[in-house]
Amino acid sequence: MNATVAGYASRGAQPALEGEHRPVVVIGGGQAGLSMSYCLRQRGIDHLVLERDRVGYEWRERRWDSFCLVTPNWQCRLPGFPYQGDDPDGFMGRDEVVRYIEDYAASFNPPLVEHVTVTRLRRGRVFEISTTRGELTADQVVVATGPYHGPAIPRMAERLPEDVVQIHSSEYRNPDQLPPGEVLVVGSGQSGCQIAEDLHLAGRRVHLAVGDAPRVARFYRGRDVVAWLDAMGYYDKSIDEFDDQDSVRFRANHYVTGRDGGRDIDLRALAREGMRLYGRLIGISDATAHFAADLRRNLDNADAVSESIKDSIDEFIEAQGIDAPVEPRYTPVWEPADEPGELDLRRSRISAVVWCTGFRREYRWIEVPVFDGRGYPTHKRGVTSCPGLYFLGLPWQHTWGSGRFSGVARDAEYLAERIACGAAPAEETIRAVAS
Repeated sequence: MNATVAGYASRGAQPALEGEHRPVVVIGGGQAGLSMSYCLRQRGIDHLVLERDRVGYEWRERRWDSFCLVTPNWQCRLPGFPYQGDDPDGFMGRDEVVRYIEDYAASFNPPLVEHVTVTRLRRGRVFEISTTRGELTADQVVVATGPYHGPAIPRMAERLPEDVVQIHSSEYRNPDQLPPGEVLVVGSGQSGCQIAEDLHLAGRRVHLAVGDAPRVARFYRGRDVVAWLDAMGYYDKSIDEFDDQDSVRFRANHYVTGRDGGRDIDLRALAREGMRLYGRLIGISDATAHFAADLRRNLDNADAVSESIKDSIDEFIEAQGIDAPVEPRYTPVWEPADEPGELDLRRSRISAVVWCTGFRREYRWIEVPVFDGRGYPTHKRGVTSCPGLYFLGLPWQHTWGSGRFSGVARDAEYLAERIACGAAPAEETIRAVAS
């Protein structure tokens, strides 16, 4: 390690980077960047990890108080650091996740520089990296900044009354953070459903704009559904095995929760208890929110996905001759009597809106032509058409687990081998970029 760069365990005054050169620079010090660092260190490859904030920042600062993983703890398998606690079938909460990542970094003391922002990446004779602490260069670069860079809030938010508090899901912490009154939650992916439930359990009247995200049961036939899917090899299935790869990469995650030991999130049951459900939010005018007439369809489709997963589990159980208990299938507990197309924000005493509308990608600082028309990095298993430039931690980079605690190790190992060999970019990627 270069003597001017402190390791993670000796965090103190952070060094200037002006004039540094490394064989490899990893941009991003989250679980993906740390995993990459571990795999590079195992191969004796000199490198440096640059982190904009500090280890665990995304989990510490952009998750709400009651947040917990939706996948069981046994799926936390960062390279060289699998979950070793006493609750493998439980679901770590936010603070436990932060400790897991911090403990991981401390376990191998990566060459990490925190609180440094990369402002520009371009390719000359070598990679030139501009940062808030100076200019450095590298022979190879791994971009491990993840896919969730900035809140994606629709422009219609500008039409809300000024006295209505607006926050993005990444800013939500707990119900007491919001002013008294009713709350409109926009979006029914994992964050939207869990935040809506959090508010509902706190006694707040919640209005939820329901999108087309699918749902999944927490348990079925005696096991967590994740355990069944793991046994069925679903998490080993490559993106290359799908005909609709773009659709797979960008589809919403199934909503479910690990809260209180894990359970389903049944929007119909929440509606029966008083939560107000609507279709997609399509506009705001004169303090009135307008919704599409697709609530029934969205609920039915979410249920259909959940039941189709159970069908697959049933087939697997039968094919393998597994002795598993039989349980009745889901029966809807509530049906919308109508499709409310409008919500008068004043009359309903809406005091706050929580935008659970996802994140946007931000790669403008990368001045290398490796992106498609939507600004998504074109790659094959993280290997781009630019020799020496790689991405790690993207959704479905190779499998469902890519970027997650469960599968990022496999991707990091693959890229570490490519980096060690100085391999040329995948031919498939070159052709895709050229076209």
